[in-house]
Amino acid sequence: MIPRHRPWEEAADFQIGLKPIPLEAWLEGGEADPAARKDALWAADRGLVWAETAASRPGQEEVAELIAQALGPAPAPSDLPPLYAAARRVPDDLCLVEKDADGQWRLTALSLSAGSFFIAREVIGRSLAELHSPVNGFSDRFLTRVQRIFEGLRPDLVLERRNWTLLNSDALHTPTSAPIRARIGEIDPAEAGRCLNLRVERQTLRRLPRTGGALFTIRVWLAPLGSLVEQPERLSAFAQAWRSATPELRAYKRFDLYDDLVESFLSDPKPA
Repeated sequence: MIPRHRPWEEAADFQIGLKPIPLEAWLEGGEADPAARKDALWAADRGLVWAETAASRPGQEEVAELIAQALGPAPAPSDLPPLYAAARRVPDDLCLVEKDADGQWRLTALSLSAGSFFIAREVIGRSLAELHSPVNGFSDRFLTRVQRIFEGLRPDLVLERRNWTLLNSDALHTPTSAPIRARIGEIDPAEAGRCLNLRVERQTLRRLPRTGGALFTIRVWLAPLGSLVEQPERLSAFAQAWRSATPELRAYKRFDLYDDLVESFLSDPKPA
């Protein structure tokens, strides 16, 4: 299938790119039983996909209320944290961000079952600056603006942005990069369109009106690179984005690891 979102057509550099969307467009859905996928990961190694701070339960409960308002009420197991109970109902990962006593916005609870090289127990409690430190130049170029966005969020406003990368994996759950990147050398260049996958994150941000925190959602969509062959104009746009990506973006996403495979595909595009 062709990716539902194509953010490479919008920019060749890392951008904040948050735009307001209607409240009714907040959650996209598109997965029949997210609880089955998430519960398996929860049972296997909870710290990979779940973490919370001690004081986050009021904010978690408000998140659960917002999900119930959007999807309708549903019974939830009483022994589950409220944020995880809500996350079981949606394909999205849910991240609760709250301001601490020193005025820093910090990640206080998260259900991260489709994380892109993030492990829940390792990122819990981090500030916005710490969470984005892998992005080259983030503190200098974007941190002040992002903090201003969090401060200015209104309860009736939902913001959306899209992000993307390319990986030799068709798994939603990619907590670490090493096992994936170790297999790059095994790929036959003639099979690049099938083995490489476009990984698109559709992200939203909204205020929690009662507790004052913010909810960040991440919905991951996957599609083989070869799916672009079905629409030549989309393929052309991808080629332009790949070749014109800024050095900072290329370094952050490690595009250099895939250059030869992508160029092989672009020289002789084959459907997945």
